[in-house]
Amino acid sequence: MYLVTMLGNLLIILAVTSDPHLHTPMYFFLSHLSLADIGFVSTTVPKMIVDIQTHSTVISYEGCLTQMGFFTLFGCMDGMLLTAMAYDRFVAICHPLHYMVIMSPRLCCSLVLVSFFVSLLDSQVHNLIVLQFTCFKDVEIPNFFCDPSQLLKLACSDTFTKAIVMYLVVAIFAFPSFSGIFFSYYEILSSILRVSSSGGKYKAFSTCGSHLAGVCLFYGTGLGVYLSSAASQSPRKSAVASVMYTVGTPMLNPFIYSLRNRDIKGAMWRFLRKTI
Repeated sequence: MYLVTMLGNLLIILAVTSDPHLHTPMYFFLSHLSLADIGFVSTTVPKMIVDIQTHSTVISYEGCLTQMGFFTLFGCMDGMLLTAMAYDRFVAICHPLHYMVIMSPRLCCSLVLVSFFVSLLDSQVHNLIVLQFTCFKDVEIPNFFCDPSQLLKLACSDTFTKAIVMYLVVAIFAFPSFSGIFFSYYEILSSILRVSSSGGKYKAFSTCGSHLAGVCLFYGTGLGVYLSSAASQSPRKSAVASVMYTVGTPMLNPFIYSLRNRDIKGAMWRFLRKTI
């Protein structure tokens, strides 16, 4: 699964960068989403593979904080980039005549930079919260990666207040992203319903079908992880939900964005033929 994820996302990045036809805002965001997915899955899976081989789930406290920081960084960046892609689809469908003016290269680069810095701030806030309540030499996590909720459960003092603070931080950083996606698709749906012909409706909706599937997969599995860790005390159920979120989503994204996209498939074949 790790090799498929790496190969699929690398192929998307190489196809977008090598094909001049794909130098558009939509594929610019898609290539950065693939880059974030590579970082996201590389934060957790290599350590999990080592744990399987060594039959040990111990990680140093410093290593745990480092892993958690990068995991939060790339996870938040995924959500922010999905929001930028939703805004891109909103402009393309609702304001097609002004698309190239609004989605200028300067705005696209600014959106990616804002996504990175907001994600970096989010990861540092998570680390600061955990540092306030936990301090160990070595940590044994009942999961395959250092999730903030798992670390708070290991704290000696009462963890209810800390968990509330942690979920509040998640909500503060996730709400703008989720509300931006919701607003964009509300406007997109309203615009599509005003189209008279069924062919026009299908063509308009098909341009954002892959992105909508990626949004549902990312937020659906992410919500499952946090709900399972909060409602269930079973480490096995939390681990299964975490695998779907941290491994399944980055692996499926290349299939979602390439199998339904003729431009990406054509660029990949041209890149592979040129390489061979």
